[in-house]
Amino acid sequence: MNLPLLSLITFLPASGIFFLSLVHKNDENNAKIVGFWVSFVTFLLSLILWFNFDVYNAEYQFVEKHEWIRGYHVFYQLGVDGVSLYFVLLTTFLVPLCVLCSWKNIKSNLREYMIAFLLLETLIIGSFLALDLVLFYVFFEGTLIPLFLIIGIWGGDQRIYASFKFFLYTLLGSILMLFAIVKLYSECGTTDFLVLVDEKVPFSLQLWLWAAFSFCFAIKMPMWPFHTWLPDAHVQAPTAGSVILAGIILKMGGYGFIRFCLGLFPQACSFFAPLVMSLSVIAIVAMSLVALVQTDMKKLVAYASVAHMGFVTLGIFSMNLQGVSGAVLQMLSHGLISSALFLGVGMLYDRFHTREISLYSGLSQAVPVLSMLWMFFIFASLGVPGTSAFMGEFLVLLGAFQASPFFTTCAALGLVLGPAYALGLYKKIFTGKLTMPVYGGEAKPVQDANYAERLILVSLMVLVLWMGIYPKPFANVINRSVRTKILRTEAVQPLVLGPR
Repeated sequence: MNLPLLSLITFLPASGIFFLSLVHKNDENNAKIVGFWVSFVTFLLSLILWFNFDVYNAEYQFVEKHEWIRGYHVFYQLGVDGVSLYFVLLTTFLVPLCVLCSWKNIKSNLREYMIAFLLLETLIIGSFLALDLVLFYVFFEGTLIPLFLIIGIWGGDQRIYASFKFFLYTLLGSILMLFAIVKLYSECGTTDFLVLVDEKVPFSLQLWLWAAFSFCFAIKMPMWPFHTWLPDAHVQAPTAGSVILAGIILKMGGYGFIRFCLGLFPQACSFFAPLVMSLSVIAIVAMSLVALVQTDMKKLVAYASVAHMGFVTLGIFSMNLQGVSGAVLQMLSHGLISSALFLGVGMLYDRFHTREISLYSGLSQAVPVLSMLWMFFIFASLGVPGTSAFMGEFLVLLGAFQASPFFTTCAALGLVLGPAYALGLYKKIFTGKLTMPVYGGEAKPVQDANYAERLILVSLMVLVLWMGIYPKPFANVINRSVRTKILRTEAVQPLVLGPR
């Protein structure tokens, strides 16, 4: 194709800001319509990218390269491979759903809210497609601004505290990555990623550069013990903000580990693998235990997300085909399932205005359709065979076992603790004697899932089942890119602790 398809997909959401600026500030209906259609057309363009993607070609495709900063070897360069392709599709799929779920929930400054979401979509897509480190940094760092506004303006009662905590945590990590990019440029004379992957960076320098990049990505994921910003951000963010955080933003950290840490610093990754795998196991077990004692359902899902991200880093730093491919599949699966769970929490909050688990009981009698949809995604989050999480977790554990049976055995505790908090949440909310939160001395009538809510959750359900029952279209494309672009040499193997 002769069209600059990647640039069109990247900047089409931002172009929607122009159309939104033509909408009167108080014209909420047209602001919603513009926001939805711009994001939906972006999704259609990403499907065109998918249909034209050569699944047998592991190289970067649709590459666009133009000199950006003349004379300094800094380029505007975009490209897509089997790893970034599905993260772009995940982003363009979730944003229209976020617009739909905000249709009635956002009561003020709706036009500005849509502007923030469309700008955020452009920055996220650009992060997944950028093949120049400076360009990647601009997109990656830029996501902080619209997210800061979404949490700080349209969030809960403690939104200011949560938004500043999120911003300062992630800004600190990004600054360290910027220093590392400057050092890498001073050593190699370019920030072109396709050139840098073939550079032989000295091992001693790799260690410092890896530490700077990894600190940034560890905060973004977030890894334990850099996770403390996440529960506050999730609880205070509006429902769509939580969906974006869990569904996409966390995946930018995992993508950064795969693309840049494994791609640029393979020896350092091998050296630090035992440390990261240890932190991953701690995250899986500790965060599962913390999720068990939560009284706020949104916090429970947030801590569960940190535990699931522990499986992702465990797979990445297994540094073999099964582990890394499984980590990518696990991130895609978690993006769908966690989004559905946060949407489900938001739907209950819209009806009852509380997230306290103890105030609910027996809701399956009042909202049977919503309870069935909740049940599906609760089981999907546990990795039940036939759902998307099963294949991702299976490959992660297979790859991790090849690297270290010790770490894999420890991580398997998370497979026991997961059902405890997930099924416990469902049992407390939907089973037993019907009890609903009461306001003003009387129970308000409650509506079951409406048409829009069913459409959103069923569309996510279809993808979860597709990835679980027939993962071949996803796994084959991801495997080719991981084998040829990420794990470029079998000579680099992680150091492991415990018997092999």
